[in-house]
Amino acid sequence: MAITLQQLTAFLGWCAAINAGILIFSTLMFMLTNRFVIGLHSRLFQVDPVSLPKLYFTWLGNYKILIIMFNLVPYLALRLIL
Repeated sequence: MAITLQQLTAFLGWCAAINAGILIFSTLMFMLTNRFVIGLHSRLFQVDPVSLPKLYFTWLGNYKILIIMFNLVPYLALRLIL
């Protein structure tokens, strides 16, 4: 069974939408429960609470770049050629 370009385009579009939703949810959860999350993660992983916001920001930024590179750009490229 071969996948068509239309199916691949739809798949990448849904992947981008789902990943963007996860990114937005993660960002909101961190913003709304900042103190709780920092306290929990610093105890669980023995990480300095002062350095955790920078680690969260780095993780969210890297996740956003991966979404753009592997979901959004291929989706847009396929939409342009179809």
